[in-house]
Amino acid sequence: MSVPSLLAVFAHPDDESLSAGGVLARHAAAGARTAVVTATWAADTLRAAELAEALGILGAGKPRMLGYADARVPQSAPGCRRFCEAPLDEAVRRLVRHIREFRPEIMVTHDAYGGLPGHPDHVHTHRVTVLAAQAAGLGQLYPDAGAPWQPHALYLATHPHSAVAALRDVIGARKAVYSVPDEQVTATVDVRPWMEQKIAAVLAHRSEAERGALPGVIAGLPPHERERLLATEWYMRHAPIAPASAQTELTA
Repeated sequence: MSVPSLLAVFAHPDDESLSAGGVLARHAAAGARTAVVTATWAADTLRAAELAEALGILGAGKPRMLGYADARVPQSAPGCRRFCEAPLDEAVRRLVRHIREFRPEIMVTHDAYGGLPGHPDHVHTHRVTVLAAQAAGLGQLYPDAGAPWQPHALYLATHPHSAVAALRDVIGARKAVYSVPDEQVTATVDVRPWMEQKIAAVLAHRSEAERGALPGVIAGLPPHERERLLATEWYMRHAPIAPASAQTELTA
């Protein structure tokens, strides 16, 4: 059975490796086309260079950047709007262009909470991606953004309630942790065969590791704790964009 092409859309450099690095590596290893769109940070920044290294490790091509500034780091894209402050129609149009150019069968993005931390850029990436995934298939929307293409499925990277206790054991308490009822998870993916790539991609984001963000926490963990934290990825299938088939299911 062929593995479907996959386009991931995440807010910041490192989100792709932390949230979906295993699935990206798995699809690439099976010969599928994979790519990542990152909503924030400019292409000529250090974090974009780190992103390029991480994507190379995961087999996900070159960075695709929407070019907006991080909500909390204005210097991430000098002279550009913060992502959350940009006109919604503009952000959707930019993402539609990438979708129509890449023509993925499956897309992956943050859940409606924005993942565990609930970062505003993560939440907004979810909103923009849901709209763009629908709009990309409608030819009368954004006709200047390429020929229409309808992705067959959209999956939301998430964490079930049952996983939170173990995650807290590894990474410690956080101000807020957002998770979903276990029964809402539609794909639980064991990514242990691709752990080496996933961890290497996470650690490629060296500036985040140096400032003590999650890549830095992971760098200091022993192997068994890294596996406990990163060996499973959870996804919710969004309301179907197209009828489900074997080629559009994200499976373990």
